[in-house]
Amino acid sequence: MSVQEYELLKEEDEGCLKKYRKQCMQDMHDKLSFGPRFEGVHELDSGEAFLEVIEKEHYSTVVVVHIYKGGVKGCEELNNCLDCLATEYPTVKFCRIDAVASGAAERFSDEVLPTLLVYKAGELLGNFLACTQHLNQEFFATDVETFLNSYGLLPEKEMAGVEDEEDNDVE
Repeated sequence: MSVQEYELLKEEDEGCLKKYRKQCMQDMHDKLSFGPRFEGVHELDSGEAFLEVIEKEHYSTVVVVHIYKGGVKGCEELNNCLDCLATEYPTVKFCRIDAVASGAAERFSDEVLPTLLVYKAGELLGNFLACTQHLNQEFFATDVETFLNSYGLLPEKEMAGVEDEEDNDVE
């Protein structure tokens, strides 16, 4: 075997070992991540769906419900912010429900919208009526995140993916 062939085999072996180590790290990370993971914001279509998501979700899952109504100031912006936060907090179940669809439109008048409700293990942890009053005139996902974090309602953000850590290895 020539030196060139040996070096080529050595590089292939190192690549295979690196891939294997990366997969093992990802498997360990997945096993240590407790509770379910969610993608995006879930649209709830009825009061029954609202109750079900609160009562039947995994005990360790934080559930953030946005009650909104079309045309009410701040509702659309908050929906957009929650879309962004849902990608950054995959273990939090973000939901939204139209006040009319909730069956409680009389309790959720335009003056108290948008409303954010935060639950964990079926227990109400946060009840924020007209929540955009606590934010700047123009607000972004980071503002909503800071607001929720000020009450300790969001879990720690997950670290960057395992693959990012592996790519930064110095040889």
